[in-house]
Amino acid sequence: MRRLRNSGADKLRGQKRPGASGVPAAAASATGGSRTRRPTGQVGGGSRAAARQPSAKRPPRQSSPRAQEAGSGEPPPELAPLPPPPPPTPATPTSSVATLDLGDQRERWETFQKRQRLTFEGAAKLLLDTFEYQGLVKHTGGCHCGAVRFEVWASADLHIFDCNCSICKKKQNRHFIVPASRFKLLKGAESITTYTFNTHKAQHTFCKRCGVQSFYTPRSNPGGFGIAPHCLDEGTVRSVVIEEFNGSDWEKAMKEHKTIKNMSKE
Repeated sequence: MRRLRNSGADKLRGQKRPGASGVPAAAASATGGSRTRRPTGQVGGGSRAAARQPSAKRPPRQSSPRAQEAGSGEPPPELAPLPPPPPPTPATPTSSVATLDLGDQRERWETFQKRQRLTFEGAAKLLLDTFEYQGLVKHTGGCHCGAVRFEVWASADLHIFDCNCSICKKKQNRHFIVPASRFKLLKGAESITTYTFNTHKAQHTFCKRCGVQSFYTPRSNPGGFGIAPHCLDEGTVRSVVIEEFNGSDWEKAMKEHKTIKNMSKE
């Protein structure tokens, strides 16, 4: 009898042990089962734990200018005006100057260029003309209708040849001779036509519209130009000396003349 009672008491004691903490046995078993189903190392448990943590502070969302204007009731602050564009820089020497080793003269060259308001080519031409044509003046002229215009560097005191060959006599072709480098056709190349005869060395050029010959290429100086002094503009001729040339006996006159054959040379 004592054994039976003891075993029954043991059973009762075993039933009461789980509930000693005040939690029913079924609830305790359920709790224990749930703990085994949700280990802390699984992803699900971690995501819930992370959800419990306070979220990182996000920057406040900026509303659009219209929303700010509607919400505040005040006009948005005015944007600062753009600064004015910088003043244009003065003309600087071109790359042609940069490639030259001007040494101590670079500053003088740049100052001269800016003062005269010239490009590199223009400044160089002005200086070269002044040096090469020292003692000469620039004459300008052209035909009667103005279609042909030219400029020529020559002395203010002109030495004029009055030729009596067959064509020069008929058209009164008085002219002075200059090297080709001192002559520049300004306009009218398309308005010029050429007449030749006999040896075809002389190029008698004249305007197709008005027929005036303001310059031509003489047989005596095929490397230069014969300029008609009566076709020059006024104001640059100081004096005129006329020399007769016996063009009717051209070969003999060329042999006897000492200077005419060299007048187109530099």
